[in-house]
Amino acid sequence: MRFHENEEAVSPVIGVILMVAITVILAAVIAVFVFGMTDNVETTKTVAVTAKVSDDDVLITFQGGPDAAKVSTLNATVYDAAGALANGTDSYGNMSTPIVGDTSIIKGVATADGQERVLVTATFNDGTKQVILDKFV
Repeated sequence: MRFHENEEAVSPVIGVILMVAITVILAAVIAVFVFGMTDNVETTKTVAVTAKVSDDDVLITFQGGPDAAKVSTLNATVYDAAGALANGTDSYGNMSTPIVGDTSIIKGVATADGQERVLVTATFNDGTKQVILDKFV
């Protein structure tokens, strides 16, 4: 009686599994290099500001936050429902080196609840600028 001998070293299924494993490992190595190069991305700073309407004025209040000490200037702009500067004037409320609780009043710009867009940007000590509030009041 003669037995059939298989002289293949590895079955085709194991060969396919090994090829898939090598591909996955290679993709993981490439991903480590690609995603590892994001070290120079700037992080956002955390600062809180609130805006509310009082009669026909908009009140901007600095609430602080972990990066509050790094804020050099706050700039607030109020836009009307059409997207133009409220009352056709430069509606700015600026605060230099704000302290927690400081309030800036932008007078005569509020006309209807929820129709004015308030945009507040902060300039930080390192020169970066960031929008910290963009809402309708």
